[in-house]
Amino acid sequence: MKIEVLFPEVANLYGELANIKFLVDGNKSYDVINSSLEKKPGFVSETPDLIYMGAMSEKSQELVINKLMPYKDRIGELIDKGTFMLFTGNAGEVFLDEILDEDDGSSIKGLGLIKGMAKRRMMHRHNSLYLGKCDLRGIEHPEIVAFKSQFTSTVYKEDYKPLFETLRGFGRGLIDGSNEGLRVNNFMSTDLLGPLLILNPYFTKGLLSDLGETEPELPFFDVAVDVYERRLKEFSDPERGFTY
Repeated sequence: MKIEVLFPEVANLYGELANIKFLVDGNKSYDVINSSLEKKPGFVSETPDLIYMGAMSEKSQELVINKLMPYKDRIGELIDKGTFMLFTGNAGEVFLDEILDEDDGSSIKGLGLIKGMAKRRMMHRHNSLYLGKCDLRGIEHPEIVAFKSQFTSTVYKEDYKPLFETLRGFGRGLIDGSNEGLRVNNFMSTDLLGPLLILNPYFTKGLLSDLGETEPELPFFDVAVDVYERRLKEFSDPERGFTY
């Protein structure tokens, strides 16, 4: 399996590269391509099994948009072909039409592959817990636990299928109870952090199954499941506050 990690030198704001470490540790057959801002992305000339990018600073978003803009049509082609892509935190915002700064009215043009905008308010950070579920094929336990920490809220202009159904917490647009993220073919984007794949070992195992792994293995899976089940119980407690 070939996994391309986009711009790891900047897209690791909340330690999100740990998602990839969790995927590949113990699987020496996986080939990880780290595509830096200094070179042409690997997906331009080949088709990875999975393309991943994590959260980044606001300035880095501009660098990433400028880097990817020449390859916009190629990314659209890969989305249409069903190439698996996963973007966590604010990484998915670079694919929107624009990122609007509501404090000063400035706007950054995005790639425009996903119709919508992210509204940024730097002095109004949102921090919360999240509990949801997914319909990933073959997943053993569909519940999702994660965190949010963001300055932005996203408004989509089309009726995109959500990636997760919200059970408790804030999804799209930071609206209490709204569903979270989106999935277009195998393009998956979510504001959730964690790192998401470590917090949700069953989701991660299901993702590997979708990628064609017949017997997916993850490092310290039993430990990850134990922590997941404890957190699931905590987040399911109706007395548990969800914002902090």
